Amino acid sequence: MKKLLLLTIGLIFSFGVFAQGDYQKLNLEDVVNYAFWPNSVWGVNSMNDGEHYTTYDVNRATRSASIKKFSYKTGEEVETLVNLTKLGIGWVSWNYTFSDDETKILIYTDDEDIYRHSFVANFYVYDLTSKKLTAISENGKQQIASFSPDGQKVAFMRDNNLYIKDLVSLEEKQITFDGEKNKIINGAPDWVYEEEFGYNQAYQWSPNGKYIGFVRFDETNVREFSILKYAGEKPHNSEYELYPGVYTYKYPKAGEDNSRVTVHVYNLEKESTVKVDVCKKPDFYVPRIFWNADGSRLIVERLNREQNELSIIVANPEDGQVKPLFSENNKYYIGDEIYDNIIFLEDGEHIIVMSERDGYRHLYLYNVNGELVNQITKGEWDVIEYLGYDADKKIVYYQSAESSPLNRDIYSIKIDGKKKTKINTVDGTNDVEFSNGFKYYILTFSDINTPSYITLHNSKGNVIRVLEDNATLKQDVEAFGGVNKTLFKFTTSEGIELNAYKIVPPDFDETKIYPAIVTQYSGPNSQRVLNTWSYSWENYLAQQGFVIIGVDPRGTGGRGEEFRKVTFKQLGKYETIDLIETAKYIGSLPYINKDKLGLWGWSYGGFMVLNVMTKGKGIYNTGVSVAPVTNWRYYDNIYTERYMGKPQDNASGYDDNSPLNYAADLEGNLLLAFGTADDNVHPQNSFEMIAKLVEAEKQFTTLPYPNRNHGIYGGNTSIHLYTMKTNFLIKHLIEE
Repeated sequence: MKKLLLLTIGLIFSFGVFAQGDYQKLNLEDVVNYAFWPNSVWGVNSMNDGEHYTTYDVNRATRSASIKKFSYKTGEEVETLVNLTKLGIGWVSWNYTFSDDETKILIYTDDEDIYRHSFVANFYVYDLTSKKLTAISENGKQQIASFSPDGQKVAFMRDNNLYIKDLVSLEEKQITFDGEKNKIINGAPDWVYEEEFGYNQAYQWSPNGKYIGFVRFDETNVREFSILKYAGEKPHNSEYELYPGVYTYKYPKAGEDNSRVTVHVYNLEKESTVKVDVCKKPDFYVPRIFWNADGSRLIVERLNREQNELSIIVANPEDGQVKPLFSENNKYYIGDEIYDNIIFLEDGEHIIVMSERDGYRHLYLYNVNGELVNQITKGEWDVIEYLGYDADKKIVYYQSAESSPLNRDIYSIKIDGKKKTKINTVDGTNDVEFSNGFKYYILTFSDINTPSYITLHNSKGNVIRVLEDNATLKQDVEAFGGVNKTLFKFTTSEGIELNAYKIVPPDFDETKIYPAIVTQYSGPNSQRVLNTWSYSWENYLAQQGFVIIGVDPRGTGGRGEEFRKVTFKQLGKYETIDLIETAKYIGSLPYINKDKLGLWGWSYGGFMVLNVMTKGKGIYNTGVSVAPVTNWRYYDNIYTERYMGKPQDNASGYDDNSPLNYAADLEGNLLLAFGTADDNVHPQNSFEMIAKLVEAEKQFTTLPYPNRNHGIYGGNTSIHLYTMKTNFLIKHLIEE
């Protein structure tokens, strides 16, 4: 860096409480086990009448669960629809679904995770009228079960094939027959689609109940990745006590072949299937399929391999013939937040689309001929989420970062882009769930000093009832010395303004000198720095005598497209510069020991720790890297190519920003932890980094966790990992 770091700092919020005097000491195990996690209102479903809602209610004293019905008007409980515990089928998940006529509820038990979103379980239908419970199948656990629109059938997947259960005749009908593990999947995404397009169901009932549209994944040409499984503990796998087992699945790395996807429509009356003519070329993605309002057309989102052109295609379900509607193009890439924000309105004439075409993420109105009608939202700020459309009042609801990239606010706006109204009254993080008809809403608010505060409102904004105030949690935290967190920003020597937060010890004294730990994730469009509640391991570290600094470098979200996409084709470059600049800034503060700075991160954050520890010339004394990527060549192709292109076309972008190639430059104390059964960021990443460090004669500490995935949990794993991380930081930043 040629310029001195600018020492300007603008406090955005200054209401953090610096508690003085006596306070209770935190227990690390309590922190790791979520003892300070806010209470919430779970499983909220607005009922058809718009006057009632249901929740999943757990009674911890009796260890029972129920689905209860409440009045929006009063906030009072109306009735218990079903005591789930008394059904005698085991513990029922909070994720339940009503049939469209609300006479039946789809529930499940005994769920077993497959990947991040997918699972198998025993699904049941409970009939609220007859009080009868029906198992969906007796032939093995099922996936992604869903009601038909008339509530008389349930579709589901088992062993990579689709089935339909008739709830009247109890007949189970198979509708696809070629499903095979690691080869063909019907109606559910493969690993990489699920992980990077963020969904686990790739089939949809048509609203008229005549058809099921589904995506078929042919994984034949996708290369396999194998993970060794050991005997381990919690669970203990006795079959692997002498010889490890091998788990093999399809994982397409950057530049490698993907599944070949095709779209199909099953006709329930004809009991036949037609193929949709999505694309003549074989190499493309289908991130979503859905139906128009009357079920006469299947809508297919087609994304090119480069992920910079998203085409909306309308298909005839009878013959599979298609008509292109419109395309969205971007000079960088189209982010995955767009896919769920293409909304065909019930009038059958209009579509709401999210786009970044003016440099910020906004909502636009199209007609069904693919012609732009008007831009709905405008300004130098991002829409975060589309929340709904009130057709009677012609009002669109959305969440945005308009007041600040650090806040999340709820707005309504006329569909013509006029008459905008802010719904929440307090700055912070605001989330909302509207009733059917938008007559009521449930608002969840938090800020850096306030845990989730959940209130029920009418359409005028008046509070009907406080559903959860987390007052006890707030009192408990004060007894431990308070949150002691402030939000701020600083400017780097390159003139880049970065958002950050600071957590100080409860007995913080500006005249003393403290070691500091920088925490970050840094991945594309992520945000760690937000005006929201958190009380976690960082607060525990502050009690041990650290000042904690959280920072969002370039590439992170909430600040428009250019800030977010500056890292295009060179992931790690600008983030590394900004984290080094962060160290320079905090090292200049009078109460920080610039020679005792730590940096830690998980996943993408772990990747950044390795980059900074090898390129930072010792500016950080100590680094903790958990489950890191070490070269983007090793990671999956949908995520990696979105931001980097193919390695065949961008070799320098991959290699110039890979810590593998700078292992010999490591300076400082490094702890590298990972799970040996990580199906997401493979242990290959860490093993290759270890090999490079050993060859470079660099000393470091490594911590592999057998049989643990990317989350590194199970049994005593979490507390062991956090104890190791804590002790490592204390040893090198406080004791030495």
